[in-house]
Amino acid sequence: MAGKDVATMKIGPKVWKNGEFVNWDDARVHVMSHVVNYGSSVFEGIRCYKTTQGSAVFRLTEHMQRLQNSAKIYRMETKFDRQAFCDATVELIAGSGLDECYIRPLIMRGLNEEKPSFGVNPFPSPVDAYIAIWQWGKYLGEEALENGIDVCVSSWTRITSNSMPAMAKAGANYMNSQLIKMEAILGGFSEGIALDDRGMVSEGSGENIFLVNNGKLITPPLGASILPGITRDSVLHIARELGIEIVESQIQRAALYLADELFFTGTAAEITPIRSVDRITVGDGKRGEMTRMIQEEFFKIILAERPAPLGASWHTFIHDTGEKKTVGA
Repeated sequence: MAGKDVATMKIGPKVWKNGEFVNWDDARVHVMSHVVNYGSSVFEGIRCYKTTQGSAVFRLTEHMQRLQNSAKIYRMETKFDRQAFCDATVELIAGSGLDECYIRPLIMRGLNEEKPSFGVNPFPSPVDAYIAIWQWGKYLGEEALENGIDVCVSSWTRITSNSMPAMAKAGANYMNSQLIKMEAILGGFSEGIALDDRGMVSEGSGENIFLVNNGKLITPPLGASILPGITRDSVLHIARELGIEIVESQIQRAALYLADELFFTGTAAEITPIRSVDRITVGDGKRGEMTRMIQEEFFKIILAERPAPLGASWHTFIHDTGEKKTVGA
């Protein structure tokens, strides 16, 4: 079945909901659902690529494990385990007519229609699970992967881990991200960089950040109010394989201006160079050599043109039964 066309975007015709496949237009929630009123959801962003060996989801298991972790932190119990989400994703894509797509699994608190509860207390609300898919291009633009983007340091501070857990990819966290993103766009930038409550570099509105200086690859540690990004982890593995020295440490705002190179990482953003911060040019004002090297190896792995570092299995092929196989093994 072919994907549904909405403008230039193709959308998967089915959505997986609590173990069943429903039509896209029928995947709806009540306006008084807990998630609508209080933001009680956790989610993931995953990509399926058209590789040299067929359509494959990148690091599906790791993403679904993070989804399970996010749900556990917020005490959202669902009867669907990690493998059930993985299997549902493969089946959903296989029947969609899409050979590449963006995948959005969601776990959210809905509405108990028999005994409605409209307060903050989430426990009376049922926990629902969804997976939707659509075709989505480069999040920050096709040309951004080579030319880079202009960003600003946001006036909005990143949420702190003891107020809202940064380890969880929760819908409510992204209200903070929206403030960062809107401020950047209205200021004429593509993206914003948030500082944490101590004034140290945290991350973008939806991306982790890396800095290159004197041949070293530097990134904020996981304790710095950042999401433990899957693409971030992939870059660290690639960098180690390339023999690049990695430093996970606090980064001052001024270090952004003095960096040789900067780049964002994320499932949507992939690896996107940053050419200026607060209208101060980064390096030569274009993609740097280390960024290019890491980017090229990343996309070779993505497209199954080479194995993942250490022979890891990072692809789930859609023509499989959901079991992973290692490229090049």
